[in-house]
Amino acid sequence: MYLLFEEAGKFMAGRVLSEAESSAQVELDSGKRVKVKGANILVRFEKPAPAALIASAQSIAATIELELAWEFSPAEEFGYADLAREYFSAQATLEQQVGMLYRLFEAPHYFRRAGKGRFKKAPAEIIAQALAAIEKKRLITEQIAQWATDLGQGICPPQIQEQLYKILFKPDKNAPEYRAVVDASRATHIAPLELLQKAGAIKSPYLFHWKRFLLENFPKGTGFAAITAPAIADALPLAPVRAFSIDDSQTTEIDDALSVQGLGSGTVTLGVHIAAPGLAVLPGSPVDVLGRARLSTVYMPGYKVTMLPDDVVQTYTLQEGRDCPSVSLYVTFDEATLDITHSETKLERVPIAHNLRHDQLDHIVTEPWLLDANFAHDNEAAPLPAIRTELMFLFRLARDLKAKREVVRGKPETFNRPDYNFRLQGNEGREPQGDETVLISTRARGAPLDLIVAEAMILANSTWGNWMADMGVPGIYRSQASLAPGVKVRMGTKALPHAGIGVKSYAWSTSPLRRYTDLVNQWQIIACARHGKTAALAAPFKPKDADLFSIISSFDAAYSAYNGYQGAMERFWTMRYVQQHGLTDLVGTVFKDNIVRADDIPLVLPVMGAQGLPRHAKVRVKLGEMDLITLDVNGTVVERLDAPVAGDEAEATLDATDDGDEEMAGPIAIAVDVSENPDASIDNSPQ
Repeated sequence: MYLLFEEAGKFMAGRVLSEAESSAQVELDSGKRVKVKGANILVRFEKPAPAALIASAQSIAATIELELAWEFSPAEEFGYADLAREYFSAQATLEQQVGMLYRLFEAPHYFRRAGKGRFKKAPAEIIAQALAAIEKKRLITEQIAQWATDLGQGICPPQIQEQLYKILFKPDKNAPEYRAVVDASRATHIAPLELLQKAGAIKSPYLFHWKRFLLENFPKGTGFAAITAPAIADALPLAPVRAFSIDDSQTTEIDDALSVQGLGSGTVTLGVHIAAPGLAVLPGSPVDVLGRARLSTVYMPGYKVTMLPDDVVQTYTLQEGRDCPSVSLYVTFDEATLDITHSETKLERVPIAHNLRHDQLDHIVTEPWLLDANFAHDNEAAPLPAIRTELMFLFRLARDLKAKREVVRGKPETFNRPDYNFRLQGNEGREPQGDETVLISTRARGAPLDLIVAEAMILANSTWGNWMADMGVPGIYRSQASLAPGVKVRMGTKALPHAGIGVKSYAWSTSPLRRYTDLVNQWQIIACARHGKTAALAAPFKPKDADLFSIISSFDAAYSAYNGYQGAMERFWTMRYVQQHGLTDLVGTVFKDNIVRADDIPLVLPVMGAQGLPRHAKVRVKLGEMDLITLDVNGTVVERLDAPVAGDEAEATLDATDDGDEEMAGPIAIAVDVSENPDASIDNSPQ
């Protein structure tokens, strides 16, 4: 006795070894023995042999026309054997009956299953829809195969070209374009990215990086919905000062300005004036929603994506010639000792007399010019003569503040490498395309104007951070427990020391038009200024506010991504600079085993032949091939340019374990957070 039965959606047949009331023990042709439930048994037969029956039934099933079988089938539920007798003849053989079972089972669009060996015909309209879907699937499968063939032959179909960045970075794995790339990759044994490169799909390495960044961080694009900046309703008093800002020429978001009062009186007051969108933009308002979605302005060479729309920024920016609403910190110093005697915060309108541009003035506002009133340049145009005494005092004060922080810090801040400025010729703020001519210039870290701004902002951020803590008002702080290697800067709501800067606490508060954390802190500072000791009750964010922790988490992730992209683009444009100038070698300095930093351009790369060389060894490096997609470049040491000294080997061994604060070489270099770098510009990012 043989049985035909269904098991896990398949039909199998075998010889009965034993049978109980509800099951049977069956031996398959393979020798395997299985227990079959009675409910799964379809046919009992004596002959032919199971293998012969299945082979014959499958052959017959292939000849059955589904449309004709559907016509023969009754409207009500039926059994497969009944339909076989209608289709073939009243004496349909066992093979024909089982063949009909196979055919019905494999055509659910014509016949739906209604039980063991039972079926019911589908309505005509359902069949039409199913057949259309099957035909569509067949055509898509053929199309996928053709696309995969084209890719393997080095041709990129237009449909894949259109979906290129989505395929690479945000793929729909069921999409035919994605499946074609996967199939082609498997067939050619070439990684998808390399495959698409060889097929000419990636026409612009720059757009490759840009589109990836947009898909990951701005999937809906970088445009803004139409929005109106709310006006500041407060009747603010006019400050009796004439303030000036110091920024790069490309800066449109002017957040901060400085003023000096009382020179020569023995008591001098420094004013740090910060643009005050927090007086008008309230938590939960449309402008706040925009700011919280982006969290920061994104900087890159030749371009930026602002946190807020330009018309909103221009409403609150500290524009020359206007009386601008500001949150002002006034710090009073003893003019002789530069000791702080008092500080206070005011909400007011501040006359902005000048918007100074450091890239236009650095060659004039030098250390000799600031230290010697008789030192002069031929081209000291206005307004420099009018504010020279203020700048001289601010430079003296900045150096004193820096020295005092270094005492707390425990060691001096040393920045031997220059800052690099990138300019794309003819770009004029438009979105780059990657083929622009790039200009890279250098400026020494700690240039006088940079130092003046940096120290003033550190003073404001630390003073306001301490003040909020004293008032019991939470803020968003940056802290660093120590200068030990591996101890990172962290964000939190507690006023903890920042060892890297050398201050008791540090709360970003001076860039509310560019960083969302600064806007949040400004709301808290405004509450302190308005309500004094009851500020904790009036501030938008209360202690242990879950929303504040959510902002910190979101900002940390976004800011890291933005800085990573900025670093990647600076590396990209540096590599383009190398290509455009036909550089085949460079002079660099070893700073880790096998890693060299170029002396004249901002490029770090792995180098063969640098093994065992000590840190700071000078070498000439022959450049290898560059890949603008992966941002990989390597080199080979051609010669050592400095003379070896005793102890080189020991120094190399020591430095190999000392990462310090050097950035690692690699395709994505994280930009230095210059606003925490007292010797750097308060915002060294391209704007």
